Amino acid sequence: MILSLCLFILLAPFVGGLIDGLDRKLSARMQARRGPPIWQPFYDVAKLMQKENLFLHYSQNALMLYYLMMVVITGMIFFSGGDFLLVIFTFTLAIGFLVLAAYKGSSPYSETGASRELLQLLAYEPMLILAGVAFYLAAGSFDVRAIVQHESNLIWTMPGIFLGLIYIFTIKLRKSPFDLSTSHHAHQEVVKGITTELAGPTLALFEIAHWYETVLLLGMVYLFAAATPWLGITLAVLVYLFEIFIDNTTARVKWQQMVLWSWVVALVLGLGNIVLLAATKGGSL
Repeated sequence: MILSLCLFILLAPFVGGLIDGLDRKLSARMQARRGPPIWQPFYDVAKLMQKENLFLHYSQNALMLYYLMMVVITGMIFFSGGDFLLVIFTFTLAIGFLVLAAYKGSSPYSETGASRELLQLLAYEPMLILAGVAFYLAAGSFDVRAIVQHESNLIWTMPGIFLGLIYIFTIKLRKSPFDLSTSHHAHQEVVKGITTELAGPTLALFEIAHWYETVLLLGMVYLFAAATPWLGITLAVLVYLFEIFIDNTTARVKWQQMVLWSWVVALVLGLGNIVLLAATKGGSL
């Protein structure tokens, strides 16, 4: 457990930054551009750390630090084999600190981004909770450790949950068509949305937190094929490549469509899969 925690804290930013760099490179190739070097995200964060720490309110700095800390704590709970529901709740708390930091700014773009971030939370949270229930029915426990040690790959018994999570991961990664609150690419009409008022080291904290989030989300994908490690890793890679493809081939939708479609996906794929699991296990809802 201690080893896994140390590896996550130390290696997750490196892996997440590398994934971000590959994301930029592949996106550029899809758009017939050469693109930046793979190490560009690390250069950007290092440059941000060297800039003057400017902020409108002192609390913005503290709230962004709390956001990063809660994301790291969420990953620590997950990779140490802790409770999956606790992972979801701490993840939600982390987003709360990010939203509060954005609301502290005076820019209407920042406030719009914060409002849209809350709408995104409202869209993807039901599917995450249903995923926790499905893991419990399939593995007999909410503990990530028990899910990883399950004798078979859960993707065969939880295909609906898997597809539903892929759908909401597009929202969680803030990729098109659901990049409403902010975007890591230059196709956002509300400037940088939730990060408009962030600069220097404070903005660097957001980028580092995003790297941790990416590793955590791919870790959730790995759970579906944890019984066969190479298959779990392959599945995580394929899912992220699919997210890059969707990001570069779709136009951003309205927030009403995002919320409605997410709830439909949760109801049809998530709840439907849970009903089948309950029936297979001989349990009841």
